[in-house]
This record gives sequence, structure tokens and C-alpha cells, in this order.
Amino acid sequence: MGTQIAFQGAPGAYSEEAILRGFDGADPAPCPAFEDVFAAVASGAVDRGLVPIENAVFGSVRVNYDHLRTHDVAIVGELSLRIHHHLMAPAGASVEALDTVRSHAQALGQCRAWLQAHAPQATTEATPDTAGAAQTVAEAGDPTVAAVASARAAERYGLTVLARGLEDDPANFTRFLVLAPEEASSSSAPETDHKTSVAFVLQENVPGALFKSLAVFALRELDLLKIESRPLVGHPGRYRFYLDVDGAAGTEAVGRALDHLREITSDLQVLGSYPYGPTYGTPDDPQA
Repeated sequence: MGTQIAFQGAPGAYSEEAILRGFDGADPAPCPAFEDVFAAVASGAVDRGLVPIENAVFGSVRVNYDHLRTHDVAIVGELSLRIHHHLMAPAGASVEALDTVRSHAQALGQCRAWLQAHAPQATTEATPDTAGAAQTVAEAGDPTVAAVASARAAERYGLTVLARGLEDDPANFTRFLVLAPEEASSSSAPETDHKTSVAFVLQENVPGALFKSLAVFALRELDLLKIESRPLVGHPGRYRFYLDVDGAAGTEAVGRALDHLREITSDLQVLGSYPYGPTYGTPDDPQA
């Protein structure tokens, strides 16, 4: 058995495809919900987990930022996958006769313009995951109900592909994080071509507080790659911030920036320090 890697969704999900593309001999382990993936990793029930964190068209998967903070896991890697959405239904279906199109809310959002242009009569219905939508459509056998999912899902569940490439933007990539149990994360990784993810809360909500927290990186000429905020539960009007910074946590510059950040914030967490990941599905990818 290969490395067991948990993912959210049914077999045929994009997360499963990302696992198979990114890990040789991996054993994908489907989970009903994102929280189940984090719990499986934290408990050691699986070797690794893979979760989406952002889509280039539809934005962040915000719930996974919360799970990163509340589970004993560490980010140890990342990868990006070009997402190709396909419309699929039982045999005998047609786009013009569809009443309902099911998929994950992110997938439906990424195909909004296509669906409005080609199937305006169909009502969209959000489901927990894309492959699960394909599975339920296949089980029901109703030719007026279709799913938006991957080609792998259509093949697995015996559905007919009515249209390919529904995504509204050709640069439709999803970035995934590779998770490991917190104690399994290594601090001996090479210091080049790494990024570090952190989460923190400002000590007080006063003018200039956020600027000062970001300045600890600017003063050391460290590039901030992403900033995200989530409401601080129990404190209306306050936020927890998530940052990706260029550089490994073990380098002098990043280490000093984090020490400085600890002095002016509260509840600082280093979520992981990990190498920049590959991208699959680009034109020069042999499997694209």
C-alpha cells in the first residue's frame, strides 16, 4: 500500500485527481467533509491530507483556514491543478432539456457564465462535492438532472458528457495544501524556494496596528505572497489574519520577522514552512 492521503469528497473528485498527479503510488482516502480530513491527519489515521485552499477564479476556501488553526496539523507542501469542468448526465439527456445542474458551489461559480448562456432554464443546486454530485445524478438516472464534475467522475459513474470545458476562465487553477500531523513536520528542510504560512491576531484594534504587523516583513525585504482574514469568533469587529511569506521559517530574516511579530500580536501560529509546489495541467504538462 502506498502513502495514504485523505481528501474531501467521493472518488472522482478533483482532490483525488490532484493526489494521483502529485504522488506516485498514493492511496487516496475519501472523507465526507473537510473537517474529517484534518481529523484523520491529526490523529495519524492517514499519512497525509490534501485540501483545496484557493481557486484562481472563485477565491479562497475559507473554512480550511479555520481548520488549519484548530487542528494539530502542519502544512508540508502544496500543488496546483488546472481544473476542467464537464457537464454530465444519464444517457439520453440533452443540455436543452435539463431542469437542474448539481455541483459544489465553487464549481458552479466557476461555470456561471457558461450555464447562464447554454442552460438558462436549469436551476443550480449546490452539493458537498463535485464527484458526489455526479454519483447522485447517476444513481437517480433522471435525464433532466446533470452534474458538473471531472472527466474522471463521468467515467467512474457511467455518465454521458454533454459539454466539456465549462469553466469561464482558462486560468482556472486550484491550489491545494499537503497536510501532515504537526509532530511530523520537519524544520530541517532546505532554506531555498520555500514559503511560510502564519496566522495571528492583533493585540488591539487601533490605527496602524495591521500596518505594524506587516512592516516586520517589509523591513527585512520579505515578500508577502498572500493575506487573508477571518472573523475572530467571540470578538465582533476583530479578525485573525493569515499570511504567506516568501522564505523558510528557519532562515534568519524570516525567523527575526516572526520574533518581531510575536511582540506586537497575540496568538501567533506558524502553520507550516514548505517548498513551492508544482502545477499540473499547464500546456507543457505531458498529462494535461
